[in-house]
Amino acid sequence: MDQFDLAILDALQRDGALTNAALGEIVHLSASQCSRRRAALEQAGLIRGYVARLDAQMLGFGLRAITRVSLRAHGQGRDDGFVRFLQDHPQVHSAFSVSGDADYVLDIRVRDLEAFAAFIHAELLPHPQVAQVRSEIVLKTLKDGQVLDLGG
Repeated sequence: MDQFDLAILDALQRDGALTNAALGEIVHLSASQCSRRRAALEQAGLIRGYVARLDAQMLGFGLRAITRVSLRAHGQGRDDGFVRFLQDHPQVHSAFSVSGDADYVLDIRVRDLEAFAAFIHAELLPHPQVAQVRSEIVLKTLKDGQVLDLGG
């Protein structure tokens, strides 16, 4: 991977809808060179896909919560069951296995407080692996970046 590849990755993470011609103008390569390099980066797995970033608030998802979950017990089979639970619930936007005082940190996106309470009380707390749940409601998003710093 050279500087052109890094420039292509940087441009695409900012705007995945760029055509190869537009990408070429940004990174100073021909459209055909950009096409070949883009395909190679995709094949290598450096580009996992292209998505549109939607405005959750405008689409009616007015509540975001960061929720820390501690499990009752650990073990591969037990953790796998909880991971499947997370995959099956679209309210969980992102989930992370973490170190510290919780086992998982969840980014939950729902329409309102009522939907959040329903998810917590009817879905998450009754899960047999869940021992403790602590949530913080996001009041204001100060930074929600998706761009990696490829220059440093």
